[in-house]
Amino acid sequence: MTKKELLLEAAKELFGVHGYSETTFKKISERAGVALGLLTHHYGNKEKLFLAAGMDVLDNLIFQLRESVDGAETGLEAVQRFVRKYFEFSVDPDEHFLVLIRCSPYSDVKTREDREEMASKFTDVLETLKACVARGVADGSIRDLPVEQTAIAVQCNLVGGVRTRLLTPYYPDTLYDDICAFVTRSLSSAAC
Repeated sequence: MTKKELLLEAAKELFGVHGYSETTFKKISERAGVALGLLTHHYGNKEKLFLAAGMDVLDNLIFQLRESVDGAETGLEAVQRFVRKYFEFSVDPDEHFLVLIRCSPYSDVKTREDREEMASKFTDVLETLKACVARGVADGSIRDLPVEQTAIAVQCNLVGGVRTRLLTPYYPDTLYDDICAFVTRSLSSAAC
């Protein structure tokens, strides 16, 4: 790994655990084992590094979501794969999903331009899900539902489930499985 990559990995870990305000350049450089000056050289300031960390995690999530839905036989199966991958990604410590909670366009991102950049990238997640729902409606595996509203409702279930699982101690061990089953029951044309 290059020193720049080591710094980004350390930043994702620390921002995810401690958030923006509690994470310092010094902590990041110490965790990475890289000189503080290189951090400034590569990323400029903490806001740029925070955005880079969030974008890196989000890019990886989007790649994995798209890869997971490829090859699904039906739109409903694609939605199911999307949901499972989203949840798997959220609990994989190597993926640093907590950065996305901290780096949402509605959270610690400071400037309007950075918020817009993050919001645009988060929209890519929704667009992938919308394509799965549209496919399912077209192939008949999903009931005749409005695509955009359905994708948004599914995404809200995912976001709520992840926040409950990662940020509170009050969730059943079966939470993610329960949400997967709920989404399937809600969408499946076979359930009608």
